[in-house]
Amino acid sequence: MWKNVISLILRQRIAVLIIIGASTLFMAYQATQIKMSYEMAQMLPDSDTTVIQYNNFKEIFGQDGSVLYLGIKDSLIDNIDHFNKWYDLTNALKEVDGVTETVSLAKVFELKRNDSLKRFFIDPIFKTRPQTQTELDSLCIRVYNLPFYKNLLYNPENKATILAVTLDKNKVNSKKRFELFADIEELVSAYESESGVDVHYSGLPFIRTKMSKIIKDELLMFTGVTIIIASLLLLLFFRSFKALFYPLIVMLVAVVWVLGFLQTLGFEITILTGILPPLIIVLTVENNIFLLNKYHSEYRSHKQRVKALARMIQRVGAAMFLTNLTTAIGFAAFIITRNRLLVEFGVIASLSIMMVFVLSITLIPIFFSFGADPKSRHLKHLDREGLSKLINFTERIVLNNRTVIYIVTVVIIVIGFIGMSMLETTGNVVDDIPQDGQIYEDLVFLETEFNGILPFEIMIDTKKPRGVLKSSTLKRLDRLQDTLATYPEFSKSISVADVVKVAKQAYYNGDPEKYSLLNSREKAFVMSYLPKDMGQNKRTLLNSFVDSNMQITRISVQMKNISSPEIDAIKADLEPKINAIFNPAKYKVLLTGTSVVFLEGTKFLVNNLLLSLFLAVLVIGAIMWALFNSFRMAAIALIPNLIPQILTAALMGYYGIPLKPSTILIFSIALGISVDNTIHFLSRYRMELKHHNNDIKKAVINAFHETANSMIYSSVVLFLGFSVFMLSSFGGTQSLGKLISFTLVAAMLSNLVLLPSLILSLNKRLITKAFNEPFIQIMDEENDEDIDELEFEDKE
Repeated sequence: MWKNVISLILRQRIAVLIIIGASTLFMAYQATQIKMSYEMAQMLPDSDTTVIQYNNFKEIFGQDGSVLYLGIKDSLIDNIDHFNKWYDLTNALKEVDGVTETVSLAKVFELKRNDSLKRFFIDPIFKTRPQTQTELDSLCIRVYNLPFYKNLLYNPENKATILAVTLDKNKVNSKKRFELFADIEELVSAYESESGVDVHYSGLPFIRTKMSKIIKDELLMFTGVTIIIASLLLLLFFRSFKALFYPLIVMLVAVVWVLGFLQTLGFEITILTGILPPLIIVLTVENNIFLLNKYHSEYRSHKQRVKALARMIQRVGAAMFLTNLTTAIGFAAFIITRNRLLVEFGVIASLSIMMVFVLSITLIPIFFSFGADPKSRHLKHLDREGLSKLINFTERIVLNNRTVIYIVTVVIIVIGFIGMSMLETTGNVVDDIPQDGQIYEDLVFLETEFNGILPFEIMIDTKKPRGVLKSSTLKRLDRLQDTLATYPEFSKSISVADVVKVAKQAYYNGDPEKYSLLNSREKAFVMSYLPKDMGQNKRTLLNSFVDSNMQITRISVQMKNISSPEIDAIKADLEPKINAIFNPAKYKVLLTGTSVVFLEGTKFLVNNLLLSLFLAVLVIGAIMWALFNSFRMAAIALIPNLIPQILTAALMGYYGIPLKPSTILIFSIALGISVDNTIHFLSRYRMELKHHNNDIKKAVINAFHETANSMIYSSVVLFLGFSVFMLSSFGGTQSLGKLISFTLVAAMLSNLVLLPSLILSLNKRLITKAFNEPFIQIMDEENDEDIDELEFEDKE
């Protein structure tokens, strides 16, 4: 087979270049059409009960996370100059295209009664801009006499106040969101300059917009920095412009294909797919290092460029195909999670990795086939003194100190399991944002002053039309709200019970002492002022809190950005209290909202990612078995790659890095990549066994010296390449960079030291007839003579 592959690549090189070039131009065009994702990531599949319940809630009451909160702390807010600036900002924001409503201390409404129509009507307290301090003082008294707004719009203890900006969800979920927030920020900046008061931004739409901008910027930064690092390393390793320039072309073409795949399959750039271009660059360089080392090694042995290129393709090609396949499997394992973000990430990554193999195995030989023969200075890296000493030192350890190696390995494993026992599973709705950044500081401000901005909803079905307005239901709602008020993680809650209290206060001409539920005598005449018709298209006082049949209602509360275990603990503590208030036989109560969906999504995703990791281990193990036709050898191949996984999990445990969606995916990725060195070593080892009549010691030593250079080079590239992600603003991406880099270094050491030690110790127990006759043939030098006969026209 390889004779035909080599013939195609080298004899039809012009045709191959034209096909790849034309395809890349198409992918480049596709890449120009790519879009950013602006919607909040959904971790659960659409068929999940939690998602169905949340979608049902949104159908009845609308989106729960489309509000921008602007918070200030101004001790002079009651001063007319300060107040009027806040008033102007509130009204100016209302005029911004994409803003549907604004509510603040300067734009609040009072319920009043109309006795002639026997209806309540909504009356703005500030109909115009206050002209005098006396007028403002009078109006502020009216505001502060409305208990409904206390701790909702303002905190009376420290003069903190909120401006709530409701946004058009269609604009928020499109690229127009950047223009929308730019307009908002321009007005807010002008207010800050004029008033000297700092404004704190928060709310899910704002945080998602800022994160989208960071993702876009980091995509360019990561790609640029990775290309620079890869280029410098190639130049350092090979001291050749061609060894830098040709792989650089392959890298850039690979990036084009990644972006092209995204657009062609209808995917968008997310926080995960945004890291693929630099990741693919690193994997491309790893492939090219193995190819270049083999090319130079072959050329040095016989000084024939064509023969060296042909043998490079034959001897590295099949092993490289399998290494790319196992890496792709590590990513493809995410497809089973049923999480849209991870499925897209897994699909694009696995496709791109296999495309990197195609590009590397074709373009590198073709480019070098057009060039001149390597000079002697280009081959000096094969005999680099420092590296040779390191390899010889490692060889002596393997040959003479295997007992010490096994003792150290056992100790490391024990320490690893202890660390693993300290692992905790957690996650936050607003996760991984930098804690020293403005976004986090603003979030903390609003949590401190108003106990959070993340939606937590309780939906109550009374199971009877108009059951919501029954006195017994309203009292139960009020009791549950009093219960919620005991949790420091929750802000002030609101429900239809509050609307009824507001109605009673309005009926008694705004008397704050009357802000309470109705007694049986009051109910008849106060409730008659409330609307009877709750049509879906009719805006009324109640339709934010009840459905059209007045059967289903909600309690809305905002939650702090706490971890998923804390949310789970609150749910577990709250549910029995809810059942004690609302008899499950008579009422159906559901906890929902963004916070609850995130909690269930975290559990679902962590479980599925663990399953995907287990599946990746099984599939990679099956490939190893097919490769060597030996269960023993498959086990030996996995051991040096699973120990680094244990160490990484232990590191997370010792340093308190939680197991969450953004960190658990590290293990599948690292396993898929780290096993590459194992495949290269063992495939070379099997070939050496044939050449040396099953002399295991000689085969191990020769395989070690043949592959060690490339293993070390590629591991350095992978380490530095993944370290680039530590520059990210996102904690999850930083952890990915730190932990995968650590895992790959540990895997390199494990494959250089432990793997050959195990083979030497187990000796002939690993060599079977089946081992010498595998299902998958990687290297077969018996066909070298046929390959050596290949020729092509040199057009230099």
